[in-house]
Amino acid sequence: MKLDLITTDRIIEMAWEDRTTFEAIEFQFGLKEQNVIKLMRKEMKPKSFKMWRKRVQGRKTKHEKLRTFSEGRFKCSRQKQITQNSISKR
Repeated sequence: MKLDLITTDRIIEMAWEDRTTFEAIEFQFGLKEQNVIKLMRKEMKPKSFKMWRKRVQGRKTKHEKLRTFSEGRFKCSRQKQITQNSISKR
């Protein structure tokens, strides 16, 4: 799958966000978790990729099934408004 620069940047941004699940990335962009990992490995410096993997591995908020809350969503007061997110425009 060929992704443009804006889409690639958005996927990377979502992957770094603690509360954005891999399922949300798959829903919006059609990339499964393994494909997101491959994209991150390809686009990031090796040290940055290792830091990201360590950060997200086993993190409950990155996997919908592991979350402790079932409804609603958490949004930090410091989180910036995302303008190019097609889900938020619904």
